[in-house]
Amino acid sequence: MIKAEQIRLPTQQSAVENSPNHTIPLSVPSLGGNTRRYIEECIATNFVSSVGPFVERFEREFSAYVGSKFAVACSSGTAAIHVALRLLDLQPDDEVFLATLTFAGSVNPILYERGRPVLVDSERETWNQSSPLIIAELERRARLGIKQPRAVEAVHLLGHPCELETLSAACDRFGVTLIEDAAEALGARYIRGKYAGRHVGTIGKIGCFSFNGNKIVTTGGGGIVTTDDEALARRAKHLTTQARLPGAEYFHDEVGYNYRLTNLCAALGVAQMELLPQFLERKRAIAKRYDRAFANLPGVTVPPRADWAESTHWYYTISLAPEFSLDRKQLWKRLDQERIQSRPIWTPLHLMPIYAKYPRLGGEVAESLYAGALSLPCSSDLSATDQDRVIAAITAALAATAG
Repeated sequence: MIKAEQIRLPTQQSAVENSPNHTIPLSVPSLGGNTRRYIEECIATNFVSSVGPFVERFEREFSAYVGSKFAVACSSGTAAIHVALRLLDLQPDDEVFLATLTFAGSVNPILYERGRPVLVDSERETWNQSSPLIIAELERRARLGIKQPRAVEAVHLLGHPCELETLSAACDRFGVTLIEDAAEALGARYIRGKYAGRHVGTIGKIGCFSFNGNKIVTTGGGGIVTTDDEALARRAKHLTTQARLPGAEYFHDEVGYNYRLTNLCAALGVAQMELLPQFLERKRAIAKRYDRAFANLPGVTVPPRADWAESTHWYYTISLAPEFSLDRKQLWKRLDQERIQSRPIWTPLHLMPIYAKYPRLGGEVAESLYAGALSLPCSSDLSATDQDRVIAAITAALAATAG
């Protein structure tokens, strides 16, 4: 492997970081290592579209990293989930259980196939969908002879693994397919229990990842499907390339999609994967530093950490107590005035009219998390000086309100 060159390309932060009052972004990519070399290689060889050596290399190196037998690159995390549902042959009105506290990209592919989402409340331990709620519903349906969902889509929120040991066992028991939406959690692992040492995205039948610009690893825009099933991997590749059969003729045997990842994007992905260990180290160091600063700050809860999981802290997200005099919207506004970007957690799906008509299991915990949660700047190259600014601004805002 070529040794990574420490070439840093301009980012939103680096262009202004010498100014003491510059805007601190929420999360921007860190582009270095072999990024320039690999992209220039694409240009020099004319492999800039969906054909080229970096696509296969990215798939191969990604699957080796997470520990899946196969990986199929595609154009986005949403596309990855859509392909996963097609691989399951989801039919109209088939149900899929998923978290209500998640990005819309988790649920929209279900609706592409005219499936029926069932929105599941969060648990406080991890903020992910509640395994006990899902298991209780599967057991209730079995007891009453009600049709089971076609799949459970387990969403690993903000980089923290879901509880899958009991959930996967229940899915197996009731004949429900488990897929994983690991869009936000590349690098997260289980450290205790049945799946100790396993990466997220490798427990269910199919895993789905995203490489959007704000993810720990970016391809500019892209996604990947992981599986240990060779037949599913072949069909995923077929679907993402317009379902065109091999040969010179343009002959297609089913409805496919233009979900290919370009060689240029894959080249960026390969360079990013080479840097992933240091990205994860930095993300976790940033999280620990925030933890220390906020540990004894009244009204602030730091992000969850289950003792059986290793989170990536993709977005470092605090939660303000509902009884505190400063609410999330007020803190968001104060940080904005200080030129510090922050962002509320995802609006629970059941609170939006377009999704409110679908069945749900609970929702009160997700609503309370949404009301108090705010994501803070956590780019992998966030400087200590900038992090100090964020900490000082939050501390001052809370102190002023308390006083």
